[in-house]
Amino acid sequence: MKLQQLLSYTRKAVDDYQMIEEGDRIAVGISGGKDSLTMLYALHGLQRFYPKRFTLQAITVDLGLGNFDLDQIKVLCDNLQVPYSIVRTDIGPVLFDVRKESNPCSLCAKLRKGAFNQEAERLGCNKVAYAHHKDDIIETMLLSLIYEGRFHSFSPVTYLDRMKLTVIRPLMYVDEADVIGFAKKYELPVCKNPCPADGQTRRAYAKNLVRQLNQENPGARERMFSAIVNGHISGWPEKSKESLEYRHKKHQKGINHPNPSSLREPVNN
Repeated sequence: MKLQQLLSYTRKAVDDYQMIEEGDRIAVGISGGKDSLTMLYALHGLQRFYPKRFTLQAITVDLGLGNFDLDQIKVLCDNLQVPYSIVRTDIGPVLFDVRKESNPCSLCAKLRKGAFNQEAERLGCNKVAYAHHKDDIIETMLLSLIYEGRFHSFSPVTYLDRMKLTVIRPLMYVDEADVIGFAKKYELPVCKNPCPADGQTRRAYAKNLVRQLNQENPGARERMFSAIVNGHISGWPEKSKESLEYRHKKHQKGINHPNPSSLREPVNN
């Protein structure tokens, strides 16, 4: 996937759900993985031509598990001229050494997001961007069905009352396969996940299940995503009428979603 295609998907999500408003300061969660680094490129690229002006602040929460070299990500943020903050925590040792959690993912996510949101608030951000892509949304729906008995997935936009922050998910229309391709094409400085539970979680199970269902029933993955987006899930905002009318007019004219020809490709590291 090329940068312009990534920007097109991101612009569509931002417009559909009015994720960005004039003057927003957006905290970009950087885990060091392919998803968050791709989102950083997407928002940085969008920032250069989007009609509503906004600023970015990259934040990484270090879980304290060791073997987590962030030097190349610092270089990347410098190249993109995005300020970068690292929050050092002991979340990892507490979960694995002190509490010895057998299924730590839920608590880890809660603690990690708490640390991230506090740093975003401290730095004056009013919005936080999470790098959940289309596959994450589908897998979350399956996990909700299997383990909670309800049809649900996280919303494109969520307001956190206690923190007075708005969560946005601008990669919601991007396939994980495209994220993988983008990360390889532009040689993103992906950091290996040091978590001992990586690849052994319920989410990994859901990912394999979606893959199997789609192989046995071609198109099932896209239909599941369509069901989520059009399913009137509680907490999900309605799509922007302006965005829908705009795309309908363009479709009638037979032109594609605009992408600025002046955009430069990412600087490889």
